[in-house]
Amino acid sequence: MSKLKKLLGAMEKSGFDAIIVSSEINRRYMTGFNFSDGYVLITKNRSYILTDFRYIEAARACSAADEYEILQPTDGMIAKISELLCENGAKNVAIEDATLPCSLLERFRAAMKDISFWSGGSAVIDDLRLYKSDEEIAFMQKAQDIADDAFAHLIRAIKSDMTEVEVALELEFYMRAHGAEGIAFDTIAVSGTASSMPHGVPRNVKLERGFLTLDFGAKYNGYCSDMTRTVVIGRADEEMKRVYRTVLSAQQAALDAARIGIGCRELDSVARSIINAAGYGSCFGHSLGHGVGMYIHEAPRISPSAAESDTLKPRQVVTCEPGIYIAGKYGCRIEDMYTLLPDGTLYNFATSSKELIELG
Repeated sequence: MSKLKKLLGAMEKSGFDAIIVSSEINRRYMTGFNFSDGYVLITKNRSYILTDFRYIEAARACSAADEYEILQPTDGMIAKISELLCENGAKNVAIEDATLPCSLLERFRAAMKDISFWSGGSAVIDDLRLYKSDEEIAFMQKAQDIADDAFAHLIRAIKSDMTEVEVALELEFYMRAHGAEGIAFDTIAVSGTASSMPHGVPRNVKLERGFLTLDFGAKYNGYCSDMTRTVVIGRADEEMKRVYRTVLSAQQAALDAARIGIGCRELDSVARSIINAAGYGSCFGHSLGHGVGMYIHEAPRISPSAAESDTLKPRQVVTCEPGIYIAGKYGCRIEDMYTLLPDGTLYNFATSSKELIELG
């Protein structure tokens, strides 16, 4: 069943006559067409891609043209949306309440006084995005393959006199040169004392000896990959080896425990209990994982604060990324992206080694 048909079914259950899809990523999610200006309008009867001269030729040639009417409004986008809603008898219209600016909603209301706008459009689409199709999983695997290859390249190419910025750029250039449409998020490459910051920003300084944490991902056909590997510049001392082994043990335990129906909070506790038992409980302050798709952070959250009812379900793509961060000293994180297949098999997208790598 196509995404459009699934959304129409969800609209009927929610009592919506139409949905205005305004966010760029959800426009691409619903249609497969990547354009930065315009709307997707879905009504019970007909559905539309509204765009301008810059994108109209590409829109007419895209595969979504089989399900959507392609329009180039001449008197303004909002005026055309109003006209189409009237033509289709739509009165109760959902908006993407999680992303729609208040100013734009006020423009909708001013132009369409007979329409009732309802929140809930974001949740309806988010619910669809929770579960990845075979095609989406294949796109994410391609994104991960590019990232894995980039990591292997970096291990060969890295030099002790490189800066953190240069390391990040080396990863990003390789991914773009080998098929990625872009990076999935800002690359993290932080070394030595800076590795104690989970989301540290690469510095224009030479690599410090000690841990080098690399958190990066590629984007392929709109879909993201996400991985983290921590290597050592120089040689690891015994405490560093203990920290690394603890993080790896916590990650493997969580991957082993992942199953259909396990609570997201319970799964987080599997990894967290190992780090706590090793005496580093106060040094693991973030969630064990999060969903990934077209957004780098999606539902579900594998977290101590997850709702009791939140459980892992087939075809949700999530990360497993425990870490230990000792302020002012160093930090270590290991991250893979995985999904549970309908038969319960855990499918790990990443292939990069998780053995401790010492460089130089």
